[in-house]
Amino acid sequence: MADSIQSNKGGHFGLIAAIALGTLLNPLNTTMISVAFSRLQEEFQVTYASISWLIATYYVASAVAQPVMGKIGDLFGRKKIFMLGLALITVSSMLAPLSPSFGWLIAFRVIQAIGSSALFPTGMGIIRSIITTNQARALSIMSVFSSTSAALGPSLGGFLIQYSDWPSIFLINFPFIAGSFVLSLRLMPKDAPRKHRGAGALDFTGIIFFTALIFSWLFFFLSFKSGVNWLLLLLSLVLSVSFYLYEAKRKQPFIDVLFLKRNVNVCFVYVQFILVNIVFYSIMFGIPSYLQQVRHYSGQEVGLIMLSISGFGILVTPIVGRWIDRSGSRAPLLVGTLFVVAGTSLLLTVHDNSTAVWIFACLSVLGISNGFQNLGLQTALYTYVTPTETGIASGMFMTSRFMGTILSSSLLGTVFSNQITTEHFHSLIIGCVAISVLMLLLSLRMFVKARSGAGQVQSQ
Repeated sequence: MADSIQSNKGGHFGLIAAIALGTLLNPLNTTMISVAFSRLQEEFQVTYASISWLIATYYVASAVAQPVMGKIGDLFGRKKIFMLGLALITVSSMLAPLSPSFGWLIAFRVIQAIGSSALFPTGMGIIRSIITTNQARALSIMSVFSSTSAALGPSLGGFLIQYSDWPSIFLINFPFIAGSFVLSLRLMPKDAPRKHRGAGALDFTGIIFFTALIFSWLFFFLSFKSGVNWLLLLLSLVLSVSFYLYEAKRKQPFIDVLFLKRNVNVCFVYVQFILVNIVFYSIMFGIPSYLQQVRHYSGQEVGLIMLSISGFGILVTPIVGRWIDRSGSRAPLLVGTLFVVAGTSLLLTVHDNSTAVWIFACLSVLGISNGFQNLGLQTALYTYVTPTETGIASGMFMTSRFMGTILSSSLLGTVFSNQITTEHFHSLIIGCVAISVLMLLLSLRMFVKARSGAGQVQSQ
């Protein structure tokens, strides 16, 4: 009996590793390319504005594809869609270094985004259906790979650019793809036959509607660089209301808006995750640009400094996972938000004469917060949804991440539109501090609500 339990644990670890190696590819490729902008401008003879589309299209493709792939996985089989995602990443990573033009590079990045978007929602659905005890510990491993890998991106990208060239940013994916593929074939359970599967269950009109909605909001946020586009705002609001009314009438909607309406707590989790990622990606893209253009650090030096975020995130996340397993996600989430407020506030002390050690220390506080926030919100989400809803809920969770990244690019574009200076950097950080305070209020709401609920149960 003991041997059986031990082998089961080993199988679970191998399964988690298979899924984790795949899920890290989307966030890693989101941020890794940030240090290659100047090389890509030289290679393809394009402006910085054109380079920004390499990021924006990846954001949009990921924001749309995450819930789509989660829904398709729920309908047609999660293992099938997970393996399909790995195949798409393989093709795109192989062809991107051979791109004959910048347009082709964007196209291959979009394919990469769609493929990598299949891995998190389907992987989380598989894990939740198999691992029923100590889920937070399993999710902590996933969080290290799916969230902390984003923080590792600029560091890894900096080393690759320093010692190789931009194609290596795509080629580095292959060891992760191979590891995930081999482990998945051996350890991932076969898809169980399900009734009522079929293309008819997929809301294609809703998917197209949702895509148009994401694009509309993207263009509105990007318009902040030259002033608010009120026409785009009106269009986005009309599309949002229309999408809600359309999906509310569907028997099998792409996004169950009525479920979101009934479960306000799920909506608050998504909103807080959007705010988390506005701050996170503003820092992840803003700090390297500031350090390179204002402080004149090399790509390798920037990579070493940015290791503070990923390193401390990796160290803290397993500890947070055990804490959540014991006491729930509310208290750790509140502590993590306090670290965000502290970390962003400390960055206001960074000036032209600040040492690299001090910048590293300030970013370390944000690295600690990253370990709390991602796992805390993820486990909080799964307390409000059933295992059968995991695919679409996880997809929307990741869509919230990319809505945050889109907003962060808008914030960066607004602050750094003309030039990057220490003063502009402080303006960016002030915005991050304000958003962090709002995150703290949302965490306090969740914490107080949980305590009052526990008090009512005890009184009964």
